[in-house]
Amino acid sequence: MGIGLSFLFIVIIIILFLQASIKIINEYERAVVLRLGKFLAVKGPGIILLIPVIDRMRKIDLRTVTLDVPPQEVITKDNVSIKVSAVVYFRVVEPEKAFLQVEDYYYATSQLSQTTLRSVCGQAELDEILSEREKLNLKLQEILDADTEPWGVKVSKVEIKEIDLPEEMKRAMAKQAEAERERRAKIISADGEYQASKTLLEAAKIMAENPITLQLRYLQTLTEIATEKNSTILFPLPIEILKAMTYHFPSK
Repeated sequence: MGIGLSFLFIVIIIILFLQASIKIINEYERAVVLRLGKFLAVKGPGIILLIPVIDRMRKIDLRTVTLDVPPQEVITKDNVSIKVSAVVYFRVVEPEKAFLQVEDYYYATSQLSQTTLRSVCGQAELDEILSEREKLNLKLQEILDADTEPWGVKVSKVEIKEIDLPEEMKRAMAKQAEAERERRAKIISADGEYQASKTLLEAAKIMAENPITLQLRYLQTLTEIATEKNSTILFPLPIEILKAMTYHFPSK
């Protein structure tokens, strides 16, 4: 009985030892291993062996992380108060640095993204933020990537997501847009009138040089009216036709 309990105890110890020693690291992960508090190696993926009590491990995910930057209060260069939110895409490229150089790389990147967003948007005017968003996105990405490089983090992309304007600013921009649309409509209308007047002038010159074209146009117009409306139309004959139809009797 005592031998059986001893054997069972040994088996349990072996199982616990193997459980503490054998770790499985996924393809998208790496294990940063410390031995007696000192950095040993970055291991994985697959099965790795650790010495219980002596070795300590932390898994680092290498997949791209999507970080939502909450709306930030920003005063632009032209003194307009707005709220700007963004989304940051980053991933760990050096697990050793992400573990040893910063306590929490996710939290640090999040805080840095917020302060950088406020700083960059605060140095730009409102029109630039609205019309040159791609330029600001690239600038944010470059700054964040440079600042997170010591942490082993690579910022691959930054996108400004939403820009919340004050209500009075929205109304002013709506009025400005409406005025711009009216201006363009007037320009288009004036251009159309100009083109029409040129066409009419050319037509008038042709008719002045060939009077018969005026008569033909007159008859064409009457034909169109008769086709559209089922009615009887009385119209005077041109003087030239009356003269041609006049019969001259010889004088006695």
